[in-house]
Amino acid sequence: MTTPRTTPKATPRQVATHQQASSGTTAPEPLESRRRAWGLTSLLVFLTVINWGDKAVLGIIAQPLSKELGLTASQIGLVGSLFFLTFTIGGFFSGAIARITTLRWALAVLALLWSAAMLPMVITASFAVLVISRMLLGLAEGPSGPLTHTAAFSWHPPAKRGLPGALLAGSASLAKIAVAPALAFVTVTWGWRAAVVCMAVLGVLWCVLWLPLWSQGPYIRGGKRREEAGASAAETDEPAVPWIRIFRTRTFISCTMLVMAIYAIVAVVLTWLPSYFEVGLGYSRLQAGSMFAFPSIAGLILMLILSSSGDRLTSRGATSRLIRIIVPSVGVLVSGMIMVFLPYVSAPALAVAIVSVGYGFLASGYPLIIATISEICPPRQTAGTLGVFMAMMGIGGLIGPYVTGRIVDAADTPAAGYATAFQAFGLVAVLFAFGTLIFANPERDKEIVWKATSRT
Repeated sequence: MTTPRTTPKATPRQVATHQQASSGTTAPEPLESRRRAWGLTSLLVFLTVINWGDKAVLGIIAQPLSKELGLTASQIGLVGSLFFLTFTIGGFFSGAIARITTLRWALAVLALLWSAAMLPMVITASFAVLVISRMLLGLAEGPSGPLTHTAAFSWHPPAKRGLPGALLAGSASLAKIAVAPALAFVTVTWGWRAAVVCMAVLGVLWCVLWLPLWSQGPYIRGGKRREEAGASAAETDEPAVPWIRIFRTRTFISCTMLVMAIYAIVAVVLTWLPSYFEVGLGYSRLQAGSMFAFPSIAGLILMLILSSSGDRLTSRGATSRLIRIIVPSVGVLVSGMIMVFLPYVSAPALAVAIVSVGYGFLASGYPLIIATISEICPPRQTAGTLGVFMAMMGIGGLIGPYVTGRIVDAADTPAAGYATAFQAFGLVAVLFAFGTLIFANPERDKEIVWKATSRT
């Protein structure tokens, strides 16, 4: 007579251990470990800067590319949206990638794929090639966000993930502050193909730095990590919960809706902001590419201030709902309300200021929301949870650029079309920010999710 097999249950000690890790109550680390943590985090920030540079290059080259290929605003918007379509699809594969290979090789291969996807446009320029190239790039970039966050968070306890999350999210700003003006100069001086080649070369150079330096930190363990480290049976039996229990929490659902609205505006900025400054407001191409940095400077400053102070307050007992829900949601409310007035502004300098300040408040909450999502799930499910979350976020990017292109083509003037698009997406962001304020509560939902570990 055989004994029926049962799924092994996590022991109370295992659950307590992982709940302690989830709360961030860890012993002080040696200085050398912290230096390594921040060194590797910086390397991941560099990768994310390249990632956002690849996204931003379409906005930089949109006008010369349109003139060479005879494209309408709707077609450029469609290209931007199709990128985010495959970006969304790719995000769903991040959990599987984390299970079947190491973070070292996963991120290296993805970076090389980005470089390869950029090159077809240099060889043969056409609308069809542009669409295929950007869709392949989106598919390869989709898994990278969850994997880079997982890699960085493996070196930082949950209570202190706001600042590293802000640095990763701030990479979008760094790309627009440092990379976008450089790409604008390259485009004006040597043509749009040279800008594309520059981004492809950067991806290869990053791999040369990454492969010999990376090692995984102690706060997040995946399957391959356990195999390489020779983990104990207790670590192998690390608690997990049914995925649906995480995804149906009110915090996950409301934060997903909010981040979709945020990302729609981010995608519009990436695809259309230089064109808005050039065609809509009358600035030169080089000025428009350089001014691409203005909203990002505002966003980066607010992001670092809120995230670093939030980590300190969380360590001192402030609730995640206050720091990671209420603060970013109020920021989105401020941003959306500012953008509502954009169609009524005629002065170009004031329009630039409104977009810059509005985007700054909008972007500043993104890393806090990401940190919230990583907090409510067990450590071993971080990559998969963030993968689904960021894939859903990409839906906003899918909608934003194409809708903006249609609005611009239908408007009396390009300036009116761009302003109307920002106003519309700002109103949507306000609506979802109210929803997050009402429904999201990470402390409550973390307790609901973690209760399942003792029954799994």
